[in-house]
Amino acid sequence: MTSAADERSGEASVDDALPGARPSAFYRLENTVQRYDWGSTSAIQDLLGVVPAGRPAAELRMGAHPLAPARGGPDGGARPGGTSHPGAETASGTTLADLVRADPVGVLGQRVLDQYGPRLPYLLKVLAADRALSLQVHPRPHLARAGFNRENREGVARDSPLRSFHDDQHKPEMVVAVSRFEGLSGFRRPARILELLDGLDGALAGRMRDTLRARPTEAGVREAFTLALHARAEPDVAADLAMTVASVRARAEREPAVPAPGGRRTSRRADATVLALAEQHPGDPGAVVSLMLNRVTLEPGESMFVPSGHVHAYLSGCAVEIMASSDNVLRAGLTSKLVDVDALLECATCTPGPAARPRLVDDGSGLVAYRPPVAEFALRAGRVAGAVALPAAGPRVVLCLDGAVTLVADRADAEAGTRLVRGESVFVPHRTGAVVMRGEGEIVVAFVP
Repeated sequence: MTSAADERSGEASVDDALPGARPSAFYRLENTVQRYDWGSTSAIQDLLGVVPAGRPAAELRMGAHPLAPARGGPDGGARPGGTSHPGAETASGTTLADLVRADPVGVLGQRVLDQYGPRLPYLLKVLAADRALSLQVHPRPHLARAGFNRENREGVARDSPLRSFHDDQHKPEMVVAVSRFEGLSGFRRPARILELLDGLDGALAGRMRDTLRARPTEAGVREAFTLALHARAEPDVAADLAMTVASVRARAEREPAVPAPGGRRTSRRADATVLALAEQHPGDPGAVVSLMLNRVTLEPGESMFVPSGHVHAYLSGCAVEIMASSDNVLRAGLTSKLVDVDALLECATCTPGPAARPRLVDDGSGLVAYRPPVAEFALRAGRVAGAVALPAAGPRVVLCLDGAVTLVADRADAEAGTRLVRGESVFVPHRTGAVVMRGEGEIVVAFVP
């Protein structure tokens, strides 16, 4: 247990990290790599300039969330952690959360502090997947608070694998593709789901099909989705799904010119997704659920927004991901982790519609602003060629994806600039004000709009 004296001691050390009357304009980040089994064995390693060792690297986190917070030190000396690369197994230095606590107004700005309290409201990641992530939903704000408080009352430990709500925050998120990025997000129209389910063998596929034929509505989509989730508990689910997967495989092997029975349109991409997921997670109904969801392919620079409540799964590829700073994930399948069907159904939105996209704004700088309909986060991304000015307000994280740029505070007393090369990142506090980036490189900037 940490004593009050220990806490005061920690605060003092943070104050020491904010030198003199003029704290640093930039804090060079050391970010911890998260090694989940679905991660890529090469993408993040290549970004960081380290030799791949065959181990998956799934996420590079740049934020203040208690799970793997970024750490930073004032730029101008040695890199945090000495000789370690910016994605070290363990990071040294002061966490971003500590920096916020030491000077909330200076780090966040009064506007962000008033709105979110003394915390960084977003989490920036590089996400790299060779295999599918779980089929999942993030709760909306009121459901996050209710679920978190309920599990607290029930005495579920904060770090328990049986816990569904790890904090009281919602978790909308957005991805911008770095490589070709594949995913699922939101429900297809009932008529289209029926086309993709038509002719497939298996009892579950048949029940889902019958449900949607009887109720080709949002309510029918929810009922069919519920059937699939509850099928996980059925003793013969693996054998039943094997029949369905076999019929999908047979359909996928037909000539594309051969129409499906009744003239209905099939999708070779949707069928390929079922087969890939069934291979990765044998006996998991999530493979069949994928036929209900919009299949999305993003090319580099293209983006997708995932509102709280949307059922989704990322399948493969590398992307920059930004989200509200939360760890609330309710899983529906394609995972070895907890699947909480009741909580997920309470939080899931089953309204059919296309995958959501953020609004894109060209600010004339050469960077594109990605503006989703949330208040916690937005991104600027693109190629710096010469000089680009960043707005003065709020806490910012700058990540270099390629090339090299130098950041300089646009103020009379500015210190020497901070140079970033591929894979490096810095945190820019609100007090730094306007910043100019110069050089040639691919840059991502996270900010609070």
